[in-house]
Amino acid sequence: MHKPELLIPAGNLEKLRTALLYGADAVYVGVEGLSLRASSSEMSMADLAAGVNEAHIKGVKVYAAANTFARNTDLEQAKKIIPELTAIGVDALIISEPGMLRLIRNSAPQLPVHLSTQANTTNIEAVRFWRDQGVRRIIMARELNLKEVGEIAVAVPEMELEIFIHGAMCMAYSGRCYLSAFRNRRSANEGDCSQPCRWEYLLHESTRPNDPLILQEDERYSYLLSSKDLCLIEYLSEVLASGVTSLKIEGRMKSAYYVAVVTRTYRQALDALMQQKEKYKCRQEWIEELTKISNRGYTTGFAFTEEKINETNPEIKYVQTHEPVGVVLQYDSVRKMMLIGVRNHIAAGDEVELLLPDDTIKIDTRTIVDANGKPLKEANNDNQIYLPLTREAPIGALLRQKVK
Repeated sequence: MHKPELLIPAGNLEKLRTALLYGADAVYVGVEGLSLRASSSEMSMADLAAGVNEAHIKGVKVYAAANTFARNTDLEQAKKIIPELTAIGVDALIISEPGMLRLIRNSAPQLPVHLSTQANTTNIEAVRFWRDQGVRRIIMARELNLKEVGEIAVAVPEMELEIFIHGAMCMAYSGRCYLSAFRNRRSANEGDCSQPCRWEYLLHESTRPNDPLILQEDERYSYLLSSKDLCLIEYLSEVLASGVTSLKIEGRMKSAYYVAVVTRTYRQALDALMQQKEKYKCRQEWIEELTKISNRGYTTGFAFTEEKINETNPEIKYVQTHEPVGVVLQYDSVRKMMLIGVRNHIAAGDEVELLLPDDTIKIDTRTIVDANGKPLKEANNDNQIYLPLTREAPIGALLRQKVK
């Protein structure tokens, strides 16, 4: 059984560092103006350079997403950015169309290229075509099931294959959605999706405008535009049996807390699978852990032939049972105290957990003190406080509590 790469989203430098702490093998980041995510999830060149340096020190790869459907006005920017990315030392560039591939081959022929899922690669001959163009890895179309992916892996063993195993699902074909552009002039294919598929709609028949048809969940349908989230934590053995190289988590626009939980959960599961092999079983605690982050309910998507995308229940918006309350800024080994940067609100006596890469520790919050040692009854966002801990805590580790 081969060891797969665990590939984690890094929308900014903080999230990249979170992914490194909790066990990523590789991260993917957005390139300014050229990725399929909003500018808030793209890195400046300075942050990207810092992130690449920190990742490489830990043996983690960094892939830069420049997978916009480039228009003529994007090409000049791409011509300037590609040499910069090469100089920074990114490990590969993710693209979605031939124009960007041609630019890379002309200006940075040594830079490895990964083909985005947006390219809709669904069959063996398409994989061979992209191989012949010099593409090293293909992120397969989400519409393929694991059997089809396995057939491609056998037929073209020299090509690295990557699939999504967790995260939000787009109802449009391989994410090619124009609903946001149509409704709000914000194109999903230029990194600015307003997610109108998550909105609630009423259906009217033209001759009865005051008599809307209300779609409610039954055996046949629910919200037609909005899918549950993908989750394959229970099927990692089947995923690896398909022969894929890289297991990708969706979510460059998600929080650092989301990054921490999905990274460490899948890291623990994959490590256990590699060690135990045939004796491996998915632990219930991993399944439960993934309910503690924002989700819309879970589905296996297209992974198996008997199931497709599952619509959400009309009553389900985004749900999560826990929320982040702080991040470790420093550990005082003499006083046995953590310096915490507070996120949200924390009160003395609250039940708080510290998330370590390999453990979850309950924290005693009965004694909260400020930087001057003054006892506090509560603290709010952006405050800095000290909490006791007898063992050292790594900088960047997150604390959470159950949603009240």
